[in-house]
Amino acid sequence: MPVTQSAVRLINHLDRDYLRQALEHDVRTGLSATPKQLPPKWFYDAAGSELFTRITRLPEYYPTRRELSILRARAGDIAARSGADNLVELGSGTSEKTVLLLDALAARTLRSYTPVDVDAATLADAAHRLSARYPGLRVQAVCADFERHLALLPRDGRRMVAFLGGTIGNLDPGSREVFLRELRATLRPGDSLLLGADLVKATSRLVAAYDDAQGVTAAFNRNVLHVINRELGADFVPAAFEHVALYDERNDWIEMRLRASRAMRVRVAALGMTVAFAAGEEMRTEISAKFRPERLLGELSAAGFTVVERYTDPAQDFTLILAGV
Repeated sequence: MPVTQSAVRLINHLDRDYLRQALEHDVRTGLSATPKQLPPKWFYDAAGSELFTRITRLPEYYPTRRELSILRARAGDIAARSGADNLVELGSGTSEKTVLLLDALAARTLRSYTPVDVDAATLADAAHRLSARYPGLRVQAVCADFERHLALLPRDGRRMVAFLGGTIGNLDPGSREVFLRELRATLRPGDSLLLGADLVKATSRLVAAYDDAQGVTAAFNRNVLHVINRELGADFVPAAFEHVALYDERNDWIEMRLRASRAMRVRVAALGMTVAFAAGEEMRTEISAKFRPERLLGELSAAGFTVVERYTDPAQDFTLILAGV
């Protein structure tokens, strides 16, 4: 049931059973695969979210700084071109960088903000904080999985859907195609998409961004094992897995992996399964695609979007694309 407090409306499409079943499915499927893999969404419990916040402030991790610099320089133009009165943000998290968009839109046409995230607590905190910052703004916070629940999102007003942070790169090409087509199908004439994506650059810089000298990203990577231990009664020894980050030039993506430092067997009690790892065996935990502009523009066009404007930072490290329907 929606709960209304002040100008904030909270809608939760994810009950505890849904999240538990999704985790069980992903772990059972991923640990049974060859090679083994786990999706990156399970990094983000409270500890993982804090670690990622630390990552965004590391000297090696440029994407957040570059995206913020584009927003500072171009948010006004984005607001004017979109004409949006409802900002919908997928994977909103703490909504920190969104303030730049909200400021620009609030000076023009903004009436409501719809943050969407799987973490209900973080979502509620951010929604109430922004409601206090923008008196009169209607905030509809939606706890949902953006890969599954796009059709359930509110369709009020003229919407701009923001998908920032380069998160689009966590989807493989097939999943990305499905996501973009499904998103396009939910949009009406006048709606728009603001997409943030990391661009291809020197391999050394890309790898460093995912393998920092302080080891924060390594701790973030291993956090998925802590989540599985806690939620599914597994007995992973996270310290027995080494953090690996490499760039796959064929696919233009970074892969994060966890490498078993020794042969071991891991019991996942809630699933009734035991998983063997050979010494040196690697399990993929994330891909982060890096884009060539022409490729990304082509994918948007194939999904039915029309590019309005492409923005980038002076170093050409990151891009924001505003696309209409």
